[in-house]
Amino acid sequence: MNTNCVLSLSCADKPGLVAQVAGFLAANGGNITDAEQYNDPATARFFMRVEFDPGSTSPDALRAAFAPIAVENAMEWKLRAPGHRPKVLLMVSKFDHCLVDLLYRKRIGEIAMDVVAVVSNHERGEGSAGMLEGAPYYHCPVTPGTKPQQETQVRAIIEDTGAELIVLARYMQILSDEMAAYLSGRCINIHHSFLPGFKGAKPYHQAHARGVKMIGATSHYVTTDLDEGPIIAQDVEAIGHRESPEELVAKGRDVERRVLAKAVKAHLEDRVFLNGARTVVFAR
Repeated sequence: MNTNCVLSLSCADKPGLVAQVAGFLAANGGNITDAEQYNDPATARFFMRVEFDPGSTSPDALRAAFAPIAVENAMEWKLRAPGHRPKVLLMVSKFDHCLVDLLYRKRIGEIAMDVVAVVSNHERGEGSAGMLEGAPYYHCPVTPGTKPQQETQVRAIIEDTGAELIVLARYMQILSDEMAAYLSGRCINIHHSFLPGFKGAKPYHQAHARGVKMIGATSHYVTTDLDEGPIIAQDVEAIGHRESPEELVAKGRDVERRVLAKAVKAHLEDRVFLNGARTVVFAR
């Protein structure tokens, strides 16, 4: 188990911020083991992530002591205690390759999270059934006429479980504007394209028909603008003229899994910062 704390923060840029944070940690017995920072000239915002050994000082004591510095600099910040495993709710439709991949990475300890629930608009598939390891599975079917009631049901599950992050692991339903706003900043989606790209049904078939030489996937935060949220991670796969649409689909599944896992892991490790319509990602 990681015994380090993580302090992540953002605020308006000004001289002395790095010194102030480092000085605070030193004065409170902390030993910095990893630190990253970025000053965005376009927005004049400062972003910082510091991993440190807290010594004998408790996380609660550190939070209380740091609060005046945060107020002074109008910071958005959080301090994660060692070993914290965020509560995550996974949503999926028929295709469960991303769901199974996340559950496997959780099982082997690659992604530190507690899966508090899996929600789907389809009955549970055989592929993921054996990997849930006690996480409840909620079948929440939806039609255009029942979307408000279904989203109310999903919101109740989120609140009852205390989920800190919601992951749309190929959940193929468009969220209402109200639901997207409710999940703002804590919902990650995987898009089956290297955005911007082909929208609508059968995107890989569209790409094949256009003779593309590269396919990809994009993971981003959900916003009320469909597939336009701040991008966290992207990856691509080169393809050739001999490959069929079915082979593109198979390659697409692989890149979708990788990109979603990368985004989820980065978010849960407090490596992603919202920066307007963009993100700052301190990738590892």
